[in-house]
Amino acid sequence: MEWVAIVTVLALLQCALFSFLVGRARVKYQIRAPAVAGHELFERSHRIHANTVEQLVLFLPALWLCGWYLEPRAAAVVGSLFLIGRQLYFNHYLEQPRDRGTGFLLGFLATLTLLLGALGGAISSLILH
Repeated sequence: MEWVAIVTVLALLQCALFSFLVGRARVKYQIRAPAVAGHELFERSHRIHANTVEQLVLFLPALWLCGWYLEPRAAAVVGSLFLIGRQLYFNHYLEQPRDRGTGFLLGFLATLTLLLGALGGAISSLILH
């Protein structure tokens, strides 16, 4: 499960980086807390981070359950696709929000794959044991 743990830490570091970038944008565009509006680039950064946090709620349990019930290395590879998708989402959303779909879709499909793998693995485990 070490590979799953590594992908987990990378996902959390990526989220922390996005959080840091929100803070940096807050300072750069002089958006005082608790405001979450005031400059388009700040708002984009904020939405990217918020969406990433929302996606992590699904991704992290799916990653661990898939790794536990199926194959940790395979789960880690699929989990890496989530990280790549999130980075693409970040890059494209910041530049042009309408182009964020590819990154979102890659991350979503990775999470869905992990969820289905976890479900299939758990059902298989019930049947075989």
